[in-house]
Amino acid sequence: MTAKETDKQTDSQPDKHQFIEFLVQQDVLKFGSFTLNSGRVSPYFFNLGSVAAGAAFARLGAAYAAAVLRSGIEFDLLFGPAYKGIPIAVATAVAMAQQGVDVGVAYNRKEAKDHGEGGMLVGAQVHGRVLMLDDVLTSGKAIRGAAELIRAQGAAIAGVVIAMDRAELMPGAAATAVTELAAELAAPVVSIAHVADVLDYLQQHSADPAAVGAMQAYVEKYCAG
Repeated sequence: MTAKETDKQTDSQPDKHQFIEFLVQQDVLKFGSFTLNSGRVSPYFFNLGSVAAGAAFARLGAAYAAAVLRSGIEFDLLFGPAYKGIPIAVATAVAMAQQGVDVGVAYNRKEAKDHGEGGMLVGAQVHGRVLMLDDVLTSGKAIRGAAELIRAQGAAIAGVVIAMDRAELMPGAAATAVTELAAELAAPVVSIAHVADVLDYLQQHSADPAAVGAMQAYVEKYCAG
């Protein structure tokens, strides 16, 4: 699949505020006070695992499909790293098929199966240029593990598409998790929304000045521009 083949599909890219509103409605994106694994106290929390019904998965898949097509990344296969990436990849493939773009889907197991077909990989044959889909980058462990499996099959990493780029700089780090992963994979990492979009959404739609102020202070203190 090439950018030229998908250019005509990109007009359906959802507005970022509409996507963020969808995340809020699904309790994927919450505002308040949350202690992260890093120990930071964040004014927002993101958990794509809260999407749990058919209609919501359809909207999620449509948002990912639009981002994939708009990115112009050339790829032959969608891959969902276990576990959250699996339903994302399937929903995205269904949404793309509805737009006339039929693409295979593969995913990995956390542990190798020692009976039946066996192995770590499930779904379409992993080959060519593989585009990975996931929710949000924290450590990036799931994506890095999947990348090793993909390359072991002789396939190449075409890129990664995620829902949200938190754009946080951790102590001692010179770059964000997204920037570091893109450099490590030598492939683009594309996000549907950015933490700056969340702040902009709050500034335009929130009736709680304290929430807006907390979000702005957090972004200014911890996030890359």
